[in-house]
Amino acid sequence: MKQLPKKIMSSSKFINYPSRRSTVYSTKGIVSSTQPLANASAIKILEKGGNCVDGAIAASASLIVTEPGSTGIGGDCFALYYKLKDKSDPTSGQVLGLNGSGRAAANVTPQDVWNEHNDGKPMKRIPYTSVFSVTVPGAVAGWYDAYEKWGSGNVTFEEILEPAIKLAEEGFAVSEIASNMWRRCVPKITKQNPDVKNNPFVLDGNRGPEEGEFVKNVPVANCLKIIGKEGKKAFYEGPIAEAIVKTTSVNRNHKLTTDDLKQHTSTIVEPIKLNFQEHNVWEIPPNGHGLVALLALGIIQELHNSGKINLYELKHNSVEYLHLLIEACKLGFYDSDEYVTDPHFRDIPIEALLSPDYLKTRSELIHFDKIIDGETMKHGVPDPKFKSDTVYLTVSDSSGEVCSFINSVYEGFGSGILVEEYGFCLQSRGCNFNLSPGLPNCLEGGRRPYHTIIPGMITNPDGSLYAGFGNMGGFAQPVCHVQHVLNLTVFGMTPQQSIDSPRFVLNSNNVNETDRGRGADGPVRTPITVVQLEEGIDEEVVENLEKLGHTVQLIKGFGREVFGRAQIIKNVSKNGQLIYAGGSDPRGDGAAVALV
Repeated sequence: MKQLPKKIMSSSKFINYPSRRSTVYSTKGIVSSTQPLANASAIKILEKGGNCVDGAIAASASLIVTEPGSTGIGGDCFALYYKLKDKSDPTSGQVLGLNGSGRAAANVTPQDVWNEHNDGKPMKRIPYTSVFSVTVPGAVAGWYDAYEKWGSGNVTFEEILEPAIKLAEEGFAVSEIASNMWRRCVPKITKQNPDVKNNPFVLDGNRGPEEGEFVKNVPVANCLKIIGKEGKKAFYEGPIAEAIVKTTSVNRNHKLTTDDLKQHTSTIVEPIKLNFQEHNVWEIPPNGHGLVALLALGIIQELHNSGKINLYELKHNSVEYLHLLIEACKLGFYDSDEYVTDPHFRDIPIEALLSPDYLKTRSELIHFDKIIDGETMKHGVPDPKFKSDTVYLTVSDSSGEVCSFINSVYEGFGSGILVEEYGFCLQSRGCNFNLSPGLPNCLEGGRRPYHTIIPGMITNPDGSLYAGFGNMGGFAQPVCHVQHVLNLTVFGMTPQQSIDSPRFVLNSNNVNETDRGRGADGPVRTPITVVQLEEGIDEEVVENLEKLGHTVQLIKGFGREVFGRAQIIKNVSKNGQLIYAGGSDPRGDGAAVALV
């Protein structure tokens, strides 16, 4: 493996890999996303007087046009919003959360899936291209509810969607990485929609767009026009809702109904947090799996507190450092497989799971000379006394507020099932239910599935904003959140340095016979967890991780998409002057763009 040149920084203990981009600074605001045209859309809205929430919705809407393999109005969204109670006091902020994920059809059961795919015999997971992987799309309601509750009031919802409508209706040139992802998904899209004659995602009947090729999606433009004028109701009632049901339950065997769509609601949630090295790290509560990141960070914090490690003496991406993070994240996933589900269906002991006593107990399971035994490891049981393919973007504005926003259809183009009349594919979020009746997160009518998309936020000890951040990429997300939190708070990296540094993620070994049938389709569903390392991590580190017992894969080239794509905006204000620092992932097509 060719190693990148490196040098040791005198100011912090990390290897400074050559930066692919420079950190962007601004006193007015920054937009950071995976597509340049989405950034431009958000900037337009900020320039009209919109705030970071308005800008985030505009960027998200444009991403459904310019990067449809990752996101769409057939998917879900989540948001964290750092809101100032007093615009003159940067320490007066509060972190608010929105869960814009959809629910399973009210009348669906595991037996429906078994009948469809296995002659009525039990199976553990929903296939990724099954019509039963489709849940109610929550994104449009999430956009509208965020706009109504947190928007500036200076721009209308219709104005916010206008840039996306223009891109879809008048056309745009496809970026390099979006083109690569798109082309690889064409066989899936054509197989899923054999009778569709006018598929906006398939050119000339058999291919996806090349880099720089000009494309349009007039049906989705018309859909967005209706939503812009009439609001979320237009999506969940009337012709659009009827087209979704026709696609899934008339033309296929789903049990999704117009009532399922009509009854959908977003949920304003209280974000969960963990104090890590004097900073509060914020995540969306379950059914999202931000809990994994907080559990892992809490375990690492307890090891530091006990003196078993010293975070400030560990070398970044050394074997000791990576082994620690890998094992802590694995423990987080074991607990998430038991506890992450729809909280309306089961009480989730968040306070107990994040208590120092519980985290200390879990930290004692980590050995520095060997890996956790996947054959015997299970979730922990906290003290009952405490009972209680995706796009990520972040936008800051001139008031000192930040919106951390994520929107997804899951795997490339979601289920691949196209709502032909309106030009969008339906998500496959139902794949993260299991089909083990009686277990948490089993498919059940009206339940929200375990969800992988998670926006992140960090605040300072005084309550002021530290950073809005996120890292799309399915089950990679909490693992990457942990790495970015440590990069920023312990190693003192800039946003771009954190994003540029090589990452690791976790995956299962995809042996269905050893699937435990619990939780979601994540990295600990089988006894062997695969550690995927990005090119740039030292060869000797790779070898030593294998000696500890880790199953390791080295990932290069376009395969690096498994590490997701991060965006970070950090508050670096000095002497009373608001200053943002922004970074954007070179693994995507986008950038961090400053508002002038």
